[in-house]
Amino acid sequence: MPKIIQKEYKTVESITGPIMIVGSVEGVKYDEIVEVEVPGEKEPRMGKVLEVSEGRAVVQMFTPTTGSQIKDTKVRFRGETLKIGVSKDILGRIFTGGGKVLDGGSEIIPEKKINIGGAPINPFSRQYPNDFIQTGISAIDVMNTLVRGQKLPIFSGAGLPHNRLAAQIARQAKVTTGEEFAIVFATMGVTFEEAEYFKKEFEKTGALSRSVLFLNTAADPVVERVATPRFALTVAEYLAFERDMHVLVILTDMTNYAEALREISSARKEVPGRRGYPGYLYTDFSTIYERAGRIKGRNGTITQIPILTMPDDDKTHPIPDLTGYITEGQFIVSRELNTKGIYPPVDVQGSLSRLWSAGVGENKTRGDHAQLKDQLYASYAQGKETRELAVVLGESSLDETDKAHLKFADAYEQEFLRQDEYKERTIAESLDIGWKLLKLLPRESLKRVKPEMIEKYMA
Repeated sequence: MPKIIQKEYKTVESITGPIMIVGSVEGVKYDEIVEVEVPGEKEPRMGKVLEVSEGRAVVQMFTPTTGSQIKDTKVRFRGETLKIGVSKDILGRIFTGGGKVLDGGSEIIPEKKINIGGAPINPFSRQYPNDFIQTGISAIDVMNTLVRGQKLPIFSGAGLPHNRLAAQIARQAKVTTGEEFAIVFATMGVTFEEAEYFKKEFEKTGALSRSVLFLNTAADPVVERVATPRFALTVAEYLAFERDMHVLVILTDMTNYAEALREISSARKEVPGRRGYPGYLYTDFSTIYERAGRIKGRNGTITQIPILTMPDDDKTHPIPDLTGYITEGQFIVSRELNTKGIYPPVDVQGSLSRLWSAGVGENKTRGDHAQLKDQLYASYAQGKETRELAVVLGESSLDETDKAHLKFADAYEQEFLRQDEYKERTIAESLDIGWKLLKLLPRESLKRVKPEMIEKYMA
């Protein structure tokens, strides 16, 4: 199809950071793609329309505006939005954060081109998320079960191994029903070394064959960072709702995404909200998170794990705070467990999966799952309280039950939470480890599991 080229303008009024103001425009629409021809450059620079008001268009540039000038710069509005070409051959490919092929292979021959803007799933069309996704990580599969169609973020902090955890989930995640499963993995503002780590992890473990990667690094344009999750989710929607696949979307790092929004908002001279972030941060997040789910009449599903690093480990910071309002719980990466050398350092007490009960049961995981999870949680909490008490009063002041719970808490961290990064556990293996650890406790302390379960699994 030939490109739709609208009228050419030479009415650039100002250029500030990634923002260009073009005056005296007519017929220009929001999100429209823009070509900017700078004197002395062979290739035009690209951008998109952010706002149109009173004959002025605010254009957000995809490339740095260094070297741009107001005089003699030509602006063309193409009359179309940003799109990505998709086909069944997209699996196994690596793209830039702007949707360009990065792996050196041939260009995708698209079945169709889809606008990356997308839209949140209509609540009327949603089906309740259910069915289990096995990540191979005991702290997640047993304690905070991931459910198909759920959006469940990972809250981490600077210096914690959330990248390793993200790569491990991407390698190991699967549905236990044998249906087609795919991973869409997108990075935003990560370092070059981190991008290479993800790329090599997918290649060496063979996970790339069922995955699509979008890699935006810190050196790439800020504006591209805002588009990257939308490219990823558009591909996920194609695979899920047109190819009937179950898709897990992992987005890292949403903190870098929010920083890009703040930078663009500042360049537009908008009135800042909390901590300098734009007032529409919540709305913007929802346009990403709410594209996960199940749709009535469709076989495929989209499950989403956004990853964010909390500045100063502060859960009340706007990024984790607003994310928590939209999503259905969170995994917390614990600095305390990481300091102890435990990997993966998932804080099961701070973590929450609000839909976990929809993914467990006799025909999904195992009949004992719910009771065992509750007992492990309660016993570990009591063990941690006893550990704090022992620091104050000394172990000699503890009774036998307290000592048993103290021993259980240590064993739980070392045998249940700690596991080899490259050795996944099935849900049955994780549950069996849990029952083995409960043998360390007196029978009278096991108040959350039925006697018949105790006889069956602890005999």
